[in-house]
Parts: sequence; structure tokens; C-alpha cells
Amino acid sequence: MKQRSNDMNYKDPVCGMVVSRLTAAADVEYRRKTYYFCAQVCRDAFLADPQGYLRAHRQHGMPPKKVSAGEYDAKP
Repeated sequence: MKQRSNDMNYKDPVCGMVVSRLTAAADVEYRRKTYYFCAQVCRDAFLADPQGYLRAHRQHGMPPKKVSAGEYDAKP
């Protein structure tokens, strides 16, 4: 069973520095999740290209499956 952590430290998605949410220089809400930053420069870089700093979710570490156009099941 997973336990909820009271940890208030987060990783800055731009530079990788560990940041406390209480002392973070900036924060941004993106897709209903709050990201914390060590400096305004990191926040600005994130806002310019959020997807460039976020990893795509992959279940169990598996790479995403590449699907060709012919593999879709087209039902009427």
C-alpha cells in the first residue's frame, strides 16, 4: 500500500535542483499540477516549453508503442 508523504520538497523540472515548496522562488500550475522552481529564470524557461521539460508517462518503464496508420481497427 502506498503511503502519502509529508515531504515538502520537489525537483525543479528545469535544472533538477531540489526545492522546498515553502521557499521556492516561483511556482506554476500546469495541467492541474503545481511545479516549483529555484529561480524565475527556470520558471520562464518552463513556461516557454513545458513539454520539453516534462517526461512522458510510460507505464512500468515501457517505451511508447509506435502505431502505424494501418494498425488501427477501423469499424463502421
